[in-house]
Amino acid sequence: MGALTVDDIVARCQRALAEHTPVLAVRDVLHELVADPARLEEALGPVEVGGITTLHNAADLTVLQVAWTPGMALYPHEHRMWAAIGMYGGQEDNAFFRRAPSGLESTGGRELPSGDVLVLGDDVIHSVANSRREFALALHVYGGDFFTVERSEWDPVSYEERPRDLERTRLLFEEANTRWLTQRP
Repeated sequence: MGALTVDDIVARCQRALAEHTPVLAVRDVLHELVADPARLEEALGPVEVGGITTLHNAADLTVLQVAWTPGMALYPHEHRMWAAIGMYGGQEDNAFFRRAPSGLESTGGRELPSGDVLVLGDDVIHSVANSRREFALALHVYGGDFFTVERSEWDPVSYEERPRDLERTRLLFEEANTRWLTQRP
């Protein structure tokens, strides 16, 4: 088996789009990839700070490497497209919500440890946290253009709905990285 590359990862996801149920085909691709986290990390490179790295972006498919900084939490948000998340290091803690007259109400959660894959429908609202002392490393695959679809996010305290702001997300990662770099042993 040759070295895995980013192009290989993207090509596998693109081929999955032609299947009868693309999100489930992508889920299967991610299961295969996260089963060998060392090979995946070799293809994607080491992670020293948290952030979102675009591996592929098109109208029908976005593939991201996401590294959640230890101790960070991202407010509730929606994608308005299906998503599949494959963990290859650490753990994501997901909390799920639904719209309610008061803004949002909790509907449960799921821990997503390394080696697991989570599929989200296009109407899911969730928040993500990394409560561990290691980076949570994942491949996030979306059935559309992650960066151009208008979506919502919610204030984490008041649950007031507002337009999604990717700059706010970038600043959240920046703040978490600064905290992590100054607090770690």
